[in-house]
Amino acid sequence: MVVKSATKKRLMELGVSEEYAHKLATDRNMTDIKNMSHDDVASTLGISKDAEEFISTMQIIAEQGSRRRAAKKSTKITIRAKAIDDFDRPEITSRFNALNHVLVPHQELVGEANISPSDQLAIEMEALAPWRMVQPDPETGEDRLAKELLPKVLITDPVVQVIKELAEAADSAAHMADPDHTPLAAGWIADRVLKVVRQSPSAGQTIAYRLIVEGN
Repeated sequence: MVVKSATKKRLMELGVSEEYAHKLATDRNMTDIKNMSHDDVASTLGISKDAEEFISTMQIIAEQGSRRRAAKKSTKITIRAKAIDDFDRPEITSRFNALNHVLVPHQELVGEANISPSDQLAIEMEALAPWRMVQPDPETGEDRLAKELLPKVLITDPVVQVIKELAEAADSAAHMADPDHTPLAAGWIADRVLKVVRQSPSAGQTIAYRLIVEGN
């Protein structure tokens, strides 16, 4: 059995008596000692767990573990993007809005955000009337709006997300002002029609429509 002199010296510097330091340092380093249970320490020292020497020795061992954890505590500092904006550009009060970019055409929902299905259908049928998208349903034979024929845009598109967030913010404010207001349902923007208005110096104004979908 070998007594680790460096471990014994360290224990004595911390306040452990030479006798107990000698016993604890036999075939053990500081890591081994910190991993010992109360019963193991008491057995190694040959004293009762109620003894004052045992309690003081365990306190010294426990302090070494907590000090090591404190020394290893991360000093990483997280800087919020908003804090950077507040410092660099205090005039900025909201995050980037894709609709404000000069290269992004004006886009808006066809119909209000919080609208009944029947009103939504009527408005969309009127807007898409020039394209003759009202077709008979293969199963029922009744007329239906074949919106699936429109070009698609994902619900995760930055422009769609801006429109969604602005509409939900306005709807939330309306709900706060009127408790009887019916809030927007989850996933409300899926299957809605998006109107895209492009301005061109040569071609003038062009209008297109796209269908908002949740996936390809």
